[in-house]
Amino acid sequence: MADHGEQACKSVGEGMTRVFGLFGKRWTGLIVATLLAGPAYFADLRRAIPGISERMLSDRLTELAAAGLLLREVDAGPPLRVAYRLTEAGKALEPALKELGRWAEQHFGGGGSGCPERFR
Repeated sequence: MADHGEQACKSVGEGMTRVFGLFGKRWTGLIVATLLAGPAYFADLRRAIPGISERMLSDRLTELAAAGLLLREVDAGPPLRVAYRLTEAGKALEPALKELGRWAEQHFGGGGSGCPERFR
């Protein structure tokens, strides 16, 4: 086992860098959090996340799919509709996202959604 200096052990690791490279982008966490409730169509995601543009939603969905966190499924239609659902890797983020939500309520306060705990 290699002996690392104190400074090397205090630096940010590759995994954390990759996580925040994706989740540090605006809207990404909200998209995943919305999909935790189950698959959703593009229009449903757009309505569920106020302020996100169609272009930004499309870009973030493409990035999440490339990262292996969600799947894009096309319904033959008519009309043609695209649904998105989390992969197992995406679903595995649930405990971390719920904990972040609890932390935000405790430390940022006043942001209660009025939704039951099981939906937060």
